[in-house]
Amino acid sequence: MNESNAENNWYAVFVVTGEEDNVKERLQYRLQDNYRILVPKRKIKERRSGKWTYIIKPLFPGYVLVNGNIDAEEFYKFKDVPGIIKLLRSGYEPLKIDEYELEFINKLICNDETIGYSNILIENGKAVVIDGPLTSMEGYILGIDKRKGRAKIRVSFLGEERVVELGINVLQPAGE
Repeated sequence: MNESNAENNWYAVFVVTGEEDNVKERLQYRLQDNYRILVPKRKIKERRSGKWTYIIKPLFPGYVLVNGNIDAEEFYKFKDVPGIIKLLRSGYEPLKIDEYELEFINKLICNDETIGYSNILIENGKAVVIDGPLTSMEGYILGIDKRKGRAKIRVSFLGEERVVELGINVLQPAGE
């Protein structure tokens, strides 16, 4: 497969929620490395049995992202993979994910599938991102939960606005 042709063609596959990683493995096996398959994830803290633990959850539950060229012949290879509900389409063509949506997701995940923690400093009631995936994305932050260590951010995915929670560390300014 010509990688330069396909590198900007990203598609979304709608899958059974909770089966994202299994579907990713099945697609990789079935498609024999002709595609890059991605399940964007986020690392967050959760309280279980009175203890804080780190867990990794899908950024978009129920979706697997596929990079490559999907023609009519390839389209049918997706149809009978267990766990796939459907390959999202626009008319008769597979629905491509918009480039600006991909740029935003790529900024968050960098080279890994998992979105790590960002360090945030709150000064005069405003959140300032010091480092991490949310660097220079303060305008997308809708709210911060200091106790849970999460930031709610606004993300556009498949033409819809979605609110997702990402892990953060809230730092104390010097002198407090």
